Amino acid sequence: MSLLDKMERKFGKYAIPNLMQYIIILYVLGMVLRIATPGVYETYFMLDASQILHGQVWRIFTFLLQSPSNNLLFFIITLYFYYMIGSVLERTWGSFRFNVYYFTGVIGTVLAAIFIYLITGRVYYLDTTYINASLFLAFAFEYPDMEVLLMFILPIKMKWLAYIDMALYAYSLVVGNWGTRIAIIVSLLNFILFFSSIIRKKGYSPKQVHRKMTYTKAVNQAKKSATHHKCAVCGRTEEDDETLEFRYCSRCNGNYEYCQEHLFTHQHVK
Repeated sequence: MSLLDKMERKFGKYAIPNLMQYIIILYVLGMVLRIATPGVYETYFMLDASQILHGQVWRIFTFLLQSPSNNLLFFIITLYFYYMIGSVLERTWGSFRFNVYYFTGVIGTVLAAIFIYLITGRVYYLDTTYINASLFLAFAFEYPDMEVLLMFILPIKMKWLAYIDMALYAYSLVVGNWGTRIAIIVSLLNFILFFSSIIRKKGYSPKQVHRKMTYTKAVNQAKKSATHHKCAVCGRTEEDDETLEFRYCSRCNGNYEYCQEHLFTHQHVK
């Protein structure tokens, strides 16, 4: 049994269900705060290691108020995206493991900011950017072939977006300041440590397998229920090719539907 399994058995009851909902609420409050009182977040709430060490410990938590984007349209799109991937990860892993993954990233970011200040004497204002990026990497790892519409037009698989993200990580490690480099390293360590502790050879623990299979089955059933036509021979639906036409065969016993390629060539069901 892995460390996470043991921790889940002992502390699982303390996990926060639907954690991503509360994170989204924090982002919305942060956006309202930024619009209503410009400069207040930067003065009192952002992650400032110097002020934390001088007693302003609330900054350990309040830096999470920072909104992912200052543009309202991109803010809404980003919130929807992160809510989607966070909710799916929680359903896949369970609330406890998702809590552990997210809060490990938060704690790592705070410790990194303090560590940098103690070593260099300079304050680097770390934020939630790479905490959210680690959520995306986890989602891409779990569902590499899921497609999203890039710019609402171009379908692209999550794994390719993850490769692009890793390339940007590498670039930022080279040209970024030490704050950026440490934040990236922390997010990658969170990802690596978490998955190295739950991956078992080429699979997961039985509980993880059951969770993922249950969720995948529900998704597949939802997709099937959304289709209205299916060829009884090849199994294709209107989702496979929107130009396909389907007809019922009057000579078959039962309601059997066929695409135009198999309507006249199939063996009739007696």
